[in-house]
This record gives sequence, C-alpha cells and structure tokens, in this order.
Amino acid sequence: LIADRGNGRIIAVDNGGRVIWQFPIAGSLPTGEAFSADDAFLSPDGRTLTANEEGHQVVVRIDIATRRVIWEYGHYDRTGSLPGYLNTPDDAYGLANGDVVVADIGNCRVIEISPDKRIVRQWGQTDVCTHRPPVSYAAPNGDTPLPDGGLLITEIRGSRVVRLDAAGHVLFDIHVPATYPSDAQLDTHGNVVVADYANPGAVLAVDPQGRLLWRYGPTAGAGRLDHPSLAIPLPDGTIAVTDDGRARVVVLDPEAGRIVWQYGTTDS
Repeated sequence: LIADRGNGRIIAVDNGGRVIWQFPIAGSLPTGEAFSADDAFLSPDGRTLTANEEGHQVVVRIDIATRRVIWEYGHYDRTGSLPGYLNTPDDAYGLANGDVVVADIGNCRVIEISPDKRIVRQWGQTDVCTHRPPVSYAAPNGDTPLPDGGLLITEIRGSRVVRLDAAGHVLFDIHVPATYPSDAQLDTHGNVVVADYANPGAVLAVDPQGRLLWRYGPTAGAGRLDHPSLAIPLPDGTIAVTDDGRARVVVLDPEAGRIVWQYGTTDS
C-alpha cells in the first residue's frame, strides 16, 4: 500500500508491481478538495484506510470498496489548534475501537479522535514543544499504535523515540542516531526501526536501551536513500522503505545490506 503524494493518489501493488487498487476515482472526494496523502494505513476493520494530508491539514477515512472519503477531520487548507483543527498531521492510524490517532506535529501533540470528531485522548500539551514525556513532546511526527495498547512516539527535535504503555506511562525514552527520525516502528523483537529523513538517508535499528543494532545508509550508488520517510519491518525480517527523494518504494534486507525489491523508477 503506497501513499503516492506527488501523483495525488494511493495505490496497492502486488509483488509483481501490478496496481491492483487505486484511489481516488471520480466521486471519491468532497467537492472542491484535491488529494495529497503523505501516509496511508489499513485500519483494523479491514474495510477502511486512514490517510493524513499534511499539506491540506486534514485526516480522512476511505472506504476501500466504494473508494470514497467517508470521514474527515480538520479544516481543509487551514491550520489551528482549537477543536476541529490540525497543524501538519502525520501518521494517522485507525484503531480497533473506531477512533483515529494522529501525530499533530505543529501543535506538538498526539490526539485520538472519535468517529463523532471529538478529541477523546491527548498525549502532550498543545503548543508546548519540549521533550518531557509523558507531559510534553517536541514536534512528534510518529505515533505508531502497539499491540499492547500503547504508542511509539517519534520526536523530530532531539531525535527521540518514546514508548508508552496503554496507560500512558513511559516504558523507554531513547535517543536515536538519526538527523531527522521519521515514523519509528517496532520489529518482532521489540527493537526500534526508524528512517533517517535526510540525504543521504538511512534506515537503522536500535534496542530499547538505544544501542545501535544495524544501519543501512549507502552514501552513493543505486542503494543510496534520499529522504526515506517510513521504514516498516515485514514478517520475514526485511524492511519496506518509502524512499521519497528517489521516487520509489524499496524492500531492504538488513542482514545482506542491500535492496531486494523495488517499485518505481529510481530518480524518475
């Protein structure tokens, strides 16, 4: 599942690189709105996608079968911190209870929004952009929901990753060796995998104490990454990476230190 922001679409491709699903189609969007999603994730219900449009300041929920926007939060092309507003929303995930959780970067908070568009939970203090978890966070751009009900929060400022339990208690708070950490995830061993949104970019893994386990970051050649924004561990141990600046999605084998699959034409 690929959020292809530059083309204003979301696509699903199979292993052979064939597009098997695409959004939007005619009638998908509210009147007067364009589409430009930075991220898209399958919701636990299996029937909807949640996507964040950073540049348009909204989060949307998309029905997969009808390919229509069935829910939207935020004011299109308007920033703010009052109820109903967002400021650079990132990583919007649907939750099993029907709510949506999103990292509201410009407002320095992570919020959980109910289907009736109420903020039912908040991590951090609005417009308090300092690293002091669980009280406040410095420009959080990642808010990955975890199986135990907790969150993995990525902070741009200070290059921090914080794991919270379901009650909001800090389980770990670590520095990661990245210039601009983006959208941290957990692998099957509980280690943190994070993209370094830079050029040359990198993908790296650290343990819960912050010790570097591996790093992929060629500085030249076909393997070089340019502003990778999301690195997701796959069940077989490989890592799917959105390599934004080189216009491709790649799958890395961290043990071999090489790209083993690609969708998109490099640098085109």
